[in-house]
Amino acid sequence: MVTAALESPVISGQRLSSVVPAKVTGENKDFELTNMDLAMKLHYIKGVYFFPSEAIRGLSIHDLKEPMFRLLELYFTASGRIRRSSETGRPFIKCNDGGVRIVEAQCENLTIDEWLATSFHSLDHLLAHDQVLGPDLGFSPLVFLQFTWFKCGGISIGLSWAHILGDAFSASAFINLWGQIMSGQVPSKSLKLHKSEFPTSFSGKPFSLKKVDPVGDHWLTANNCNMQTQTFHVTADQLHHIVSNTHDPSQTANNFSHFHILSAMIWQSLSKIRGDSGPRIVTICSNTNPADRENQMPSNGMMLTTVEADFSVSKGEIAELAKLIAEKRVPENGLIEKLFDGDDQQGSDFIVYGANLTFVDLEEADLYGLEIKGKKPIFVNYTINGVADEGTVLIQSGPKIEGGNGKILTITLPEDQIEMLKNILENDWNIAN
Repeated sequence: MVTAALESPVISGQRLSSVVPAKVTGENKDFELTNMDLAMKLHYIKGVYFFPSEAIRGLSIHDLKEPMFRLLELYFTASGRIRRSSETGRPFIKCNDGGVRIVEAQCENLTIDEWLATSFHSLDHLLAHDQVLGPDLGFSPLVFLQFTWFKCGGISIGLSWAHILGDAFSASAFINLWGQIMSGQVPSKSLKLHKSEFPTSFSGKPFSLKKVDPVGDHWLTANNCNMQTQTFHVTADQLHHIVSNTHDPSQTANNFSHFHILSAMIWQSLSKIRGDSGPRIVTICSNTNPADRENQMPSNGMMLTTVEADFSVSKGEIAELAKLIAEKRVPENGLIEKLFDGDDQQGSDFIVYGANLTFVDLEEADLYGLEIKGKKPIFVNYTINGVADEGTVLIQSGPKIEGGNGKILTITLPEDQIEMLKNILENDWNIAN
């Protein structure tokens, strides 16, 4: 039980510094952004890693920062700054070695166990810098790393990553490589350029994007309501119970992954909350081959697909929805490429996460691949910032513990819907936040 003195977590003593690449990248080196990069420019990724005291005992802030010099030599785009073409106004990354920003902070009134065991866990965003690019784009770092020391001597490492750089698979690969360099495993080769090959799409406009008012050089869009993020832990036993109670004997069990079933469960639950307003169409973000991301430049290589239900989602079976998600996805990356290439869309701004109810499959991301002194994090949580009103659900693997590992659902919704979803998940599925 948390005492009264611990009722409000205090993050204090913040100090800022910068780290730049070990070697100069070179004069006038520009990195052209893809259309998929630009589709994600109003979104930001946050990852928070919790480590016990034994993992960092004897390490200073210098020890934590020193491997980043070599890391940024490889990830030189992460050290760059956004510029615009003088001819077209299209953004690109100027690889000028501007560096990444380091934040040092303390949480002196809580241990990590207390943070994770209470509702403070919904405040993980305090452990990763609140990042927005602009209004001075040329001076806005693309990456922040926040080190927060807790009362117990443990630490959280918060990664704030501009989505225009790459997706969550790229972000986790970045911080995993930092850990490898710190342990002495320094890559000898430069990173390869990721080449995304997306399937041919049908003609028309993509449903996974929503056009918003132009934001200029301040890359942030407003919501129509207050949004809230909540994390739910689905244990291995609960996961088995959900699968057992939603399995359709007429379907092959292997057709449905845990991602399919959990997405269907949340889709149905929100349809009950929203009533006739849906959602009938949802967006699925997934990565077709996570192994390809190793030793590659960061990129937005996730596949965007949409799924449409032609029946009442709130009254349908979860197995029926899972089958739609598994088998009836319509790819839209090709449509997005065509949209951005059109002359009528020059200068337009879009959002992806929350344009529809959006499910992000991070089950195969190596979120626990970061090691410090041979220790893996005791918990990792990724979130997305810049989510629009329809909401976003990230489905991630939980920590490996005795009895198997469950799943982490990190859900961003209008705050009134979050409260109603809590009740449904607890009453119907025995899942508490």
